Amino acid sequence: MSSPSSRRPANTAGSSALASDEPELIQDPDLPPVALSDEQHAKAGRWSWPKIVLWVAIALLGGIAWTMLAIVRGETVNAIWFVFAAVCTYLIGYRFYSKVIERYITRPDDRRATPAEVKQDGKDYVPTDRRVLYGHHFAAIAGAGPLVGPVLAAQMGYLPGTIWIIVGVVLAGAVQDYLVLFFSMRRGGRTIGQMARQELGKIGGTAAIIAALLIMIIIVAILALVVVNALGESPWGVFSVGMTIPIALFMGVYLRFLRPGKVTEVSIIGFVLLMAAIIGGGWVSGTEWGQAIFHLDTTTIAWGIIIYGFIAAILPVWLLLAPRDYLSTFMKIGVIVMLAGAIVLVRPEITVPALTVFGENGLGPVFSGALFPFLFVTIACGALSGFHALIASGTTPKLIEKERQTRFIGYGGMLMESFVAIMALVAAISIDQGIYFAMNSPAALTQGTVEGAVAFVNSLGLTGVNLTPEMLTQTAADVGEESIVSRTGGAPTLALGLAHIMQQALGGQALMAFWYHFAIMFEALFILTAVDAGTRVARFMLQDTIGAWLPKFRDVSWRPGVWITTAIMVAGWGYILILGVTDPLGGINTFFPLFGIANQLLAAIALAVVLAIVAKRGKSYVKWLWIVALPLAFTAVITISASLYKIFSPVPGIGYWANHFKYRAAQESGDASLGDAATVDAVIRNTAVQGTLSIIFVVLAIVVMVMAVIVAIKALRNGGGENTEDAAVVSRRYAPAGFLPTADERELEKQWEPIVNEELRARAHR
Repeated sequence: MSSPSSRRPANTAGSSALASDEPELIQDPDLPPVALSDEQHAKAGRWSWPKIVLWVAIALLGGIAWTMLAIVRGETVNAIWFVFAAVCTYLIGYRFYSKVIERYITRPDDRRATPAEVKQDGKDYVPTDRRVLYGHHFAAIAGAGPLVGPVLAAQMGYLPGTIWIIVGVVLAGAVQDYLVLFFSMRRGGRTIGQMARQELGKIGGTAAIIAALLIMIIIVAILALVVVNALGESPWGVFSVGMTIPIALFMGVYLRFLRPGKVTEVSIIGFVLLMAAIIGGGWVSGTEWGQAIFHLDTTTIAWGIIIYGFIAAILPVWLLLAPRDYLSTFMKIGVIVMLAGAIVLVRPEITVPALTVFGENGLGPVFSGALFPFLFVTIACGALSGFHALIASGTTPKLIEKERQTRFIGYGGMLMESFVAIMALVAAISIDQGIYFAMNSPAALTQGTVEGAVAFVNSLGLTGVNLTPEMLTQTAADVGEESIVSRTGGAPTLALGLAHIMQQALGGQALMAFWYHFAIMFEALFILTAVDAGTRVARFMLQDTIGAWLPKFRDVSWRPGVWITTAIMVAGWGYILILGVTDPLGGINTFFPLFGIANQLLAAIALAVVLAIVAKRGKSYVKWLWIVALPLAFTAVITISASLYKIFSPVPGIGYWANHFKYRAAQESGDASLGDAATVDAVIRNTAVQGTLSIIFVVLAIVVMVMAVIVAIKALRNGGGENTEDAAVVSRRYAPAGFLPTADERELEKQWEPIVNEELRARAHR
């Protein structure tokens, strides 16, 4: 069997150190083949007339959908075109663009063993079924961003966000996720910080590690804050989300000890239990004891999430994290597909303009800032997300069975998150504009009352908007809430939009309350999985950082090190979470811009590291370097621009320091018009934290990007660079690459079936 170096013809002696010294991978002759042959891969990729007709039809449908959205639009646009434009673009991007990346940049070799196989320890390194891992990865990356960002950005109109979400994911977000996942897997599952230190040297690596740790604290805190806002004083949501924890524990034990390998079986059981938890939540919330136990304020829920984050990050990955994420994926993908189907069935007309006045002047009440660059950092996930780089270089690369699965999990997982973002955008713009602004404007503008919200929204002078008190009170009654005024955070707005569409397709007005609370539970479950996975990844990064001085901490099986580093990271994001929960200006409205900028700065750092890695791979990779350089350049421009606005803008609604000094001046002069003393103190403290972090983030990111460009240029001049991949080890297992195996893959699976069954029986016995 040929070595991997033979698959990289340009890496000849003297051109690059990469793979030139890799040993010949000689497979065990007593085992069936561990990979399909090159001939079998070539056969699967051959074109036929049915394939040609299918892809021409997909391209035409997508073209028509984009034409209807961007060109042929009147006073309204049918929501069905959002679905078609998104799905067709995703299919084309996955089939063609990701294949180019696989063929010319990653060049996977299933004959090589992955870290999950080589380092299998039953805790962090566990070969995981690709379908379960897709669910775990998608659940971990799909947090608040694809739900909240598009809802907030809807104030600018539907078209800018739609273009960024769909086109951005194909050319940027999915590219980052796929490449970081693959290169981390080739390096034993190292974090993005570890890879930065190896690829960029001491200065760039140190800056990347510090930035990643600090940004991680902000990201996880804001993810948790959205959950708190969604579950606050909602016993239905608290009960249903809480029940997913024991259900996931049961699934983990079931799949590992009771019925190993029975993925379909445990999936059905988990789905039934999850539905029971949702329905049971409605019953529990209607009882006196349910109200007494599960009706919790936001501060109590915040502390509960902090405790949960610590426990989830220290348990074995197979016990809670993987099964819980897999379980929640049923909910996530199921609801989004259901919503898409309802949109196709109901075909709601969207009355929101393609570009609103707030998209033009940047003075919207939901958040302030010009369309460029703030649209691209407000929609922080769904198109591009630095948080994903932490997951793709944290838990997921330690669980992959075979190298070719990285395309399905990395690129495909990000496309699914983008679809979530599009559905969130459609749900937000499907409701009345007046109600939208009443829900998403902070209490400081609406006074938190129906009368105040009506007066404020009508004062905006929006065309076609005439909000009345009855509209707000009736909507609140329809969804079973006391009030919907200033329910910031995006989650309640998305829930209302989903309920509005779903009741037209199924159940009618009588089920509005059910669909609303169903969506609230769905969103909380959606986001919590990112909180626990993010905490675990942050723990890995901190362990490695401390391990530079105290090597014992690098041992991920050393329990004291695990507990100490987890506690430190949870304390960090827990502090920011409490600040957000108690923020007088509305935690989401003031903290989410920092989340978006930090998230995209982390994406720039991840792409910079990938740029250096690809450049070091040798001359045959040079002409494909633009695939990484294009999204990196765009991300660098938008994130640095947004950071400079937030740091230097003299407008208090935009600049953190401008707002900080505004409240300090009021405090010093005794002016009580901005609030009482406690409120003013809180704003001064929070804006100082936000402004300081903004400066630190952008400086560290610039350092990393500059060092990456220097390393890449040096590698290009030398025809390659140092190979930092782990030594190749021949694989002793097989698994298909995609969700559905091809005919050749099914045939090979049959040959491996007796061996796999024996392994599962041995594991269960142990």
